[in-house]
Amino acid sequence: MNVRTICLAILFDDEATGYEIRKLSTEGEYSYFIEASYGSIYPALAKLEGEKLVTARIEQQDGKPAKKIYSITPEGRAAFLSELTEPPEEDIYRSEFLLFARFAPHMPRELVAQRIEERQRMVGEKIENLEKMQKDCAAPADCWILDYGLSAMRYNQRYLDDNADKLIALAQDAPAKAAE
Repeated sequence: MNVRTICLAILFDDEATGYEIRKLSTEGEYSYFIEASYGSIYPALAKLEGEKLVTARIEQQDGKPAKKIYSITPEGRAAFLSELTEPPEEDIYRSEFLLFARFAPHMPRELVAQRIEERQRMVGEKIENLEKMQKDCAAPADCWILDYGLSAMRYNQRYLDDNADKLIALAQDAPAKAAE
C-alpha cells in the first residue's frame, strides 16, 4: 500500500486536510496500515487532484493561515476500490526492540531485563488502547481489524511473559565493555 492509497482511504469516509491525513496515518485509526510523512502526503494529494480523484477547497480561518480541505470524487472512490482488488504486499515488521534482543548476549543482564519490562509495559498500553477502541467500535469490519490487532498484541505479550527469562539468561553478568 502506498501513500496515494492511504490518502484515498482516509478521504473515502470524510474530507480532510493534509495535516489530518498525517495525524490519522500516524496516531489515528489508519496508523496500523501505513505511516505517511508530510513530504509524501502533499505530493500524493497534488497528484490525486491532478488526476481528478480528489478535489480541494480553501477554507479561511480567523487569525490562522487558510487551510486546504480535500474530498474524494466518485472517480477517486472507484480508483481506491479498484486498488484494493490487487493482492496486498507482504506486511513489513521492523522492531528496534528485536535489534536490541539480537545483541542481548553483549548487554548487561540488568539492562536486558529493563528493556523487556519496558516492552511489556508498552505492549500492555497498546492492548489497553485497542480495547478502548473496541468498546466504541460500530462497523463490523473495523471491529474485525481491532480483534486481529488485539490477538497479535496479546500473543506478543504472552511471548514476552513466557520467554523473558531466556533472553535475560543470554545477557552478561557484568556491564558491557565497549569494543576496542
